[in-house]
Amino acid sequence: MKILNIHGYKGSVENSACLVLKEMGFDVISPQIDYDTESFENILDNLRKIFTENMPDYIVGTSLGGAFALLVSAENSVPVILVNPCLMPEITLPELGYNGYISLVNFFNDFSADPEKTYAIIGGQDEVINYHENVTMKIIRNCTVIPDGKHSGATLPLKEFFGELIK
Repeated sequence: MKILNIHGYKGSVENSACLVLKEMGFDVISPQIDYDTESFENILDNLRKIFTENMPDYIVGTSLGGAFALLVSAENSVPVILVNPCLMPEITLPELGYNGYISLVNFFNDFSADPEKTYAIIGGQDEVINYHENVTMKIIRNCTVIPDGKHSGATLPLKEFFGELIK
């Protein structure tokens, strides 16, 4: 089974989600993304191309990668699993040192994710994204909150979570 893994801002292609998915025996496509130098339009176009070339069965997105995973998933009606998704980068990224202009509002205008194919796991003690309760949990109906979990996927029970969802 193929899975497209999209890492977050300043993240690695070998992020926690990727490592767990590989450990579980999945064929993981995990592209390197430079969010600082690429425009959001180019990133989305590149991810669309990667999706078309590989036709993954699932998409997993962590943090900022979750926003892109959600968009690509909605366009292709493929199940998506989000790990502490950053759905409001215009709030989060400047706090992490990003100096560019960021907004995904235009991308989400025509957005319609299938609620039955959209899942999220959220750290209840996420120290990077503090709006999960007000934003993420209102957009994503199928959210699992790990009370002591932090922003890093390494603090979340990803193997168990993926194991329940990826069939």
